[in-house]
Amino acid sequence: MTEIKPFSLIRPTVDTPYHIDFNWWKTHDGNWRIFLMSCLCPEHQKTFQDKPDLSMIDWVDPETAEVHQVDGIQSVLMDHCVKDPNFINSNMAMVDSIFRVFLSNDNQPLSPKGLSDKIGKPPELILRTLSGATVFKGIRPFR
Repeated sequence: MTEIKPFSLIRPTVDTPYHIDFNWWKTHDGNWRIFLMSCLCPEHQKTFQDKPDLSMIDWVDPETAEVHQVDGIQSVLMDHCVKDPNFINSNMAMVDSIFRVFLSNDNQPLSPKGLSDKIGKPPELILRTLSGATVFKGIRPFR
């Protein structure tokens, strides 16, 4: 049975930390793995084009040494593809850039102010986008 979490009445601000909630995304968007595949660098897109069902693998947090179960594609993205200088670029949609920022920083929480420094968009615009009724790509406030 799926746990239903209560709706928060606290309104986010430009200082509210956000992150990618992969659990939310996996339960609300059946295409999440397809999107992750599209974020791979060309080298790994070619490598994994015939292997869409990579199993879960152990991933070790480089700072805490905690072991987490992560999707294989997610692991390749976070360990290799994020290092490509074009992984985040000015031609991307804002939500895609924000998503990739979280991938590139090991999904550490960032506020709209912090995201603004990374993608060059006003923090108020980022806040309006992320705090609306629609959850984009699983990006939600960090609890």
